[in-house]
Amino acid sequence: MSRRGTGQLLSQTVAQIGALDPVSQLAARQRQQELTKPAGALGRLEALSVQLAGITGSLCPPLRPCRVIVCAADHGVAAAGVSAYPASVTAQMVHNFLAGGAAVNVLARLLGAEVTVVDVGVAAALPAHPHLVAAKIRAGTRNFLEAPALTPDEAVAAVETGIQVARAAVEQGTCLLVTGEMGIGNTTASAAIAAVLTGRAPAAVTGRGTGIDEVRWQHKVAVIEEALARHRPERNDPIDVLSKIGGLEIGAIAGVVLAAAAARVPVLVDGLISTAGAALAFGLCPAAQPFAIAGHESQEPGHRALLDCTGLSPLLNLSMRLGEGSGALLALPLLDAARATLNEMATFEGARVAGPLDVSGLESGRG
Repeated sequence: MSRRGTGQLLSQTVAQIGALDPVSQLAARQRQQELTKPAGALGRLEALSVQLAGITGSLCPPLRPCRVIVCAADHGVAAAGVSAYPASVTAQMVHNFLAGGAAVNVLARLLGAEVTVVDVGVAAALPAHPHLVAAKIRAGTRNFLEAPALTPDEAVAAVETGIQVARAAVEQGTCLLVTGEMGIGNTTASAAIAAVLTGRAPAAVTGRGTGIDEVRWQHKVAVIEEALARHRPERNDPIDVLSKIGGLEIGAIAGVVLAAAAARVPVLVDGLISTAGAALAFGLCPAAQPFAIAGHESQEPGHRALLDCTGLSPLLNLSMRLGEGSGALLALPLLDAARATLNEMATFEGARVAGPLDVSGLESGRG
């Protein structure tokens, strides 16, 4: 049975999202000028330290516990032959996540993070597990070649599920969230979303996903083109886009991003699917954008398009296209480094190191 979203939680969450803290940002920028280095010499690390201060209101925010929220759901469009893998792999990979055997599990252990899997729409029964949140809205989306993927109520329910899971994580003490996903067919849905939100042609934003060949790629593009022509999703209405061509896990990711912003908790965004969810979140509430950090740029062309569209600047490019939250997790040490350098480096005064020369009074052509 489908779960319906009332929209009340979504509206409440959006209303709670404010701006970055300007006082903490200014304090971080001023301290950066006092540290024993030339101004700007640490590049993106300096900007990250200012962003983290603005998000959290602290120059030294805790970044652990960190939790990866892997949202899992199936896609009806997988029946159209757009993936190199059968739809059954979604449930099988969920079992792999829960057993600790996926790449995201390995990286989470390495980097001191936790993994929570959310069944927001897997087309199979899953056993209870301490790290599994059972929140199935329906057993996968409808095939959007034949009908809208979701009803508007189901789309809202997906977003509100993500909000609920992220909110619970924060209430349990989580200081940093990472978005992850699993769902055979979800690069097709995400490419369709990218085409709508960026205004680019489906062929320009559709990638190889799980490793399809040229013939199947052309078919994948044609499927997206047909779906967009059939449903005509409204670019400026994120719920319309999500319901017509999206996915349950994509909606849940949008909810995670919104909940993080409302709680003033940084959220590391993963690749194509996660960024599609984040883009929908920003459409629902533009003020959420500064609270998100793009962990990496994937090989999927739609990801670059969505990054440009949302104004997110990725920290890494390792030619990855796995998803799960893996690329975002690899950026976690950069956040650690940004915080550590801001707080642990000596100042010019403290280290008795001469600061930059004051050249404001020098006349042109002298000195």
